[in-house]
Amino acid sequence: MPETAKAAPSAAAPAPDSNRWKALVFIALAQLMVVLDATIVNIALPSAQQDLGISDGNRQWVITAYALAFGGLLLFGGRIADLWGRKRTFVTGLLGFAAASALGGAAQGEAMMLGARALQGAFGALLAPAALSLLAVMFTEAKERAKAFGIYGAIAGGGGAVGLILGGFLTEYLDWRWTFFVNIPFAIVAAAGAYFVVREPAGSRNRSPLDIPGVVLSTLGLVSLVYGFTRAESDGWSDSVTIGLFVVSAVLLAGFVLVESKVRAPLLPLRVPTDRNRGGVYLSLGLAVIAMFGLFLFLTYYLQVVKGYSPVKTGFAFLPMIVGMITGSTQIGARLMTRVAPRLLMGPGFLVAAVGMLLLTQMEIGSSYVGLLLPAQLLLGLGMGTAFMPAMSLATLGVEPRDAGVASAMVNTSQQVGGAIGTALLNTIAASATTAYVKDHIATAASKPQQQLVQLQGMVHGYTNAIWFAVGILAVSAVIALTFINTGRPGATPASGRAGSGDAQDEQQDEVHVPVVAH
Repeated sequence: MPETAKAAPSAAAPAPDSNRWKALVFIALAQLMVVLDATIVNIALPSAQQDLGISDGNRQWVITAYALAFGGLLLFGGRIADLWGRKRTFVTGLLGFAAASALGGAAQGEAMMLGARALQGAFGALLAPAALSLLAVMFTEAKERAKAFGIYGAIAGGGGAVGLILGGFLTEYLDWRWTFFVNIPFAIVAAAGAYFVVREPAGSRNRSPLDIPGVVLSTLGLVSLVYGFTRAESDGWSDSVTIGLFVVSAVLLAGFVLVESKVRAPLLPLRVPTDRNRGGVYLSLGLAVIAMFGLFLFLTYYLQVVKGYSPVKTGFAFLPMIVGMITGSTQIGARLMTRVAPRLLMGPGFLVAAVGMLLLTQMEIGSSYVGLLLPAQLLLGLGMGTAFMPAMSLATLGVEPRDAGVASAMVNTSQQVGGAIGTALLNTIAASATTAYVKDHIATAASKPQQQLVQLQGMVHGYTNAIWFAVGILAVSAVIALTFINTGRPGATPASGRAGSGDAQDEQQDEVHVPVVAH
């Protein structure tokens, strides 16, 4: 097809919606609610477990039920948003999430709690890709897009740490049930605002018939993958069921790719992830999240168990990371995004985060918060915030509007799978190192206080061992961002030689959907 035919629609593109900045407030509020929920329940879990009589063996399912439903249904949720309309999917996801949260807060037993968490995950899988794809189709001018995704990136990166603060407050001063009930006002305000303010651009839906084989294969494949990593954390990597889950996941996902390459209307058009730049974003972001999720876990335990911090104090101890993420995303990333190529923000951003992580390898029992943890968190936050912002924007840049939902779902999927891998992989490394340390040193500890000291030293030794791996993972993320991502700055001429994409049509799409900014 001639290029002029492709470019024609952009010439007649409608003026941007005057309510788009108001819409951003409600979209950001919904994203904050979803990200908060990933960590807020962690702090409430011990209290909820005791009240509801959940066994130690089943308590992980309070987290796992949410992760499996959310991670497994994301691609399906993204496709529903493209098919059904992003605004409608967004509002439905919010109201469903609120109802599931009310069910969780009112839970009277284990089954009711686990069912509520699975429902939260399912509605979150509708909500998250719809939110990001609304941003993608509403903000098309380069500088405005930079600001909008700067705010969104700061929330996506820092919301987890905010959840630790809010979870600590609610659990300590009210009741664990409020970690669920708090979602209800968030959801109602965001849904009402979105209903009256969001105006989805016309002609951006994908009305192709739903790819049922793709839905089944992707959902089961992702559920097997996430559950495999969750089980590896609790039962070990050599467990036969763990290995079986990984094998099943590989077979299902390979079958999914094969089906997507053959069907007329695929759930995930392969042009979305095989584009060199988008593929680089999904891969580097997924790896970086592995490092971040492991760190949240280790720092929470270090501060509460080793340093003796209360839940509220632990939450506030994460504030430097939040400040760093907001600064990196809105002040560095958003300001530079229209001036430099995305890889020159993402690569250095991941490297700065790796330096912050490197500082934490020096952690000891008596380490100073101000002298070590504070500067390390600031660097981590600055680096990740700077990298997250262009990554979120680039992941949906250049896709056809009809693919925006599923492209957004891929971002969330890479983060969700990365989080599951990070928690399981780094926790396993830490536990192994702790066990080896205690075994080598416990014999020399004669008194009980000395034995307790060895246990704490072993715990910190395990954390620092795992953090070394996180440093390496962030370095690999930086290399991937610098080598895979070769697009120019928004508004510049599209990068040539897009090896790995192999799709001239995608190249033309980028010319259509990346507006040229007059300087």
